[in-house]
Amino acid sequence: MSSVAAWLRKQAAGVVALALMITMFAIGRPTFASDATKAELAGAYGFTSLAVAMPGGGVPKTVRKVNQAYKHIDAWISSVGAAVALNDLDGNGRDDDLVIVDTRTDQVVVTPAPGGAGERYRPFALGYGALPVDATMAPMGAVPADYNDDGRIDLLVYWWGRTPTLHLQRPGSTTLDAAAFTASELVPNSGGAKYTGPVWNSNVATVADFDGDGKQDIFVGNYFPDGSPILDSTKDGGVEMNHSLSHATNGGRDYFFRGTGNGGFTCIEDVLPGEVSTGWELGATSADLDGDGLPELLLNNDFGPDHLLYNTSVPGKIRFAPTTGIRDLGVPKSKVLGEDSFKGMGSDAGDLNHDGILDFFVSNITTPYGIQESNFTFLSTSKNQAELRASLRRGEAPWKDLSAELRTAWSGWGWDPKIEDFDNDGDAEIVQATGFVKGDVNRWPPLQELAASNDGVTHSPKSWPNVTEGGDIAGSQTLAFFAKGPDGRYANLSEQLGLAVPVPTRGIATGDVNGDGLLDFAVARQFEAPAFYLNTSRSQGSFLGLRLLHPPAAGQAETGTAGSPVIGAQVRVTGPDGRVFIGRVDGGSGHSGKRAHSVHIGLGANVTGPVRAELSWRDRTGTQHRQELTLSTGWHTLELGTQAKEK
Repeated sequence: MSSVAAWLRKQAAGVVALALMITMFAIGRPTFASDATKAELAGAYGFTSLAVAMPGGGVPKTVRKVNQAYKHIDAWISSVGAAVALNDLDGNGRDDDLVIVDTRTDQVVVTPAPGGAGERYRPFALGYGALPVDATMAPMGAVPADYNDDGRIDLLVYWWGRTPTLHLQRPGSTTLDAAAFTASELVPNSGGAKYTGPVWNSNVATVADFDGDGKQDIFVGNYFPDGSPILDSTKDGGVEMNHSLSHATNGGRDYFFRGTGNGGFTCIEDVLPGEVSTGWELGATSADLDGDGLPELLLNNDFGPDHLLYNTSVPGKIRFAPTTGIRDLGVPKSKVLGEDSFKGMGSDAGDLNHDGILDFFVSNITTPYGIQESNFTFLSTSKNQAELRASLRRGEAPWKDLSAELRTAWSGWGWDPKIEDFDNDGDAEIVQATGFVKGDVNRWPPLQELAASNDGVTHSPKSWPNVTEGGDIAGSQTLAFFAKGPDGRYANLSEQLGLAVPVPTRGIATGDVNGDGLLDFAVARQFEAPAFYLNTSRSQGSFLGLRLLHPPAAGQAETGTAGSPVIGAQVRVTGPDGRVFIGRVDGGSGHSGKRAHSVHIGLGANVTGPVRAELSWRDRTGTQHRQELTLSTGWHTLELGTQAKEK
């Protein structure tokens, strides 16, 4: 017996390791809802696909002209840029205007959303006036907001090959068309026919009042290193790839633009530490997590960790402090917020478990027999916002990934996600764009070889396998639509709902285009026509919809403008069963899809009468306000000054 005991003691480390491996396999192995469960859940939803009207012009293409050093991976380099936003550009009080970046023509298109208030104007492509724009540049996305505080919704366009451009609606314009916008530079350059400004390669932007001074600020996240002539086909070189497949920090810098009011912005370059600022940015989510009125920022990096940044700003000074999740037994480093090593493509925030604290969904690459990482569903572990605030101040990010347990871990090559309640049952669904490059030749094998290569060679474009036009990597993956079942776990209902179109998708925009209280959504497709899905679901309960606006400035009340949305305002409703519902005026979270500024909260069947809603916001002076209102269910428009009042 003594010899057996000695042998067991000697093998103890191996036994523990084997037991841990078995436990991790049992916890992390892919599980999916049954077909019967999917069929039962799908009965609550309905979506009708409607064609999006697009203008003529432009020469359609399926791949970009790129730097000669990238010629053998031109399809890879051409894999991003499709974008979409929903908003109220024409001031009719509905979020029924689409802004689409069409990669087939490199146009930024404004068009009426199908299913909205009819054909109010003809689709048109945004113009650039005298701004220098050439073949070495391509738009990557557009963020609607009122950038000059005049009550009209303007557009920020971010690019590869140049710095962002602002497109402000002209006062007095009575028709929404290309002439209704004036183009200007966000970053001044010497002007003239030739562009002389910095060469940025931006893949994400979002708007928020980061320093709490009452003025909107802008965050711009870049991908390839600054100065890289990615789309200049006359050049051979001057470009590089990521220095690592899991912790690359040689990407473009991130920039903040502090708002000075009335359309003025000051560029700030040194807000973030170098290793945070130079990740390969593909997504960003801004939201006030701890209730202090200052929005935190979650950055999603390709080839490296996501970063949750705690906002420590004061008026006039934008500051953030990095945080990381807490790793315990059974949690691999790759699933710890701030230390993960996956390929983050986009994220969104929403309270998935009704505890009053926002959670996160993060898209990564999840493809069996390809590259199998996992999406993240980070649920908060804090008891309340005070405890959360204390953790963030210590540099801790108290969120835990439960994607495997919740069945949201696996979908495809993920991009933009949106967390919304599409059937008003009180529980949010998650819709996610997926897919990479569509073609006829399977290029997964050489990509898998690259994934197993040494970090010492990945920075050179020559080390990357051929992915040219005609190559296929995850090209037939479809949208994911995760809906929560009675057991609290999710099922992907994309196929059952007619959303499983085998075309790579990038951005998702949500909004109620026809005012029926059900959220519709639009999808940007890479080198394909955009899609629009009108929500025809049977509502499972009541909803609260809020348009939260700043009071008009002197002379604005008579202009007929829709008003300036109070970006960053939050709404908190507690239902009769104790569940908490949170909504916010989002300034552009995600990858390349931008939801409307209106707040929509599905309340479920238990809420039939008026609700108590707690509103929190900052006014134009930066003063923070909180107010409780009793509101009937349905849509409301409120002005948020020193007090909230219904229009």
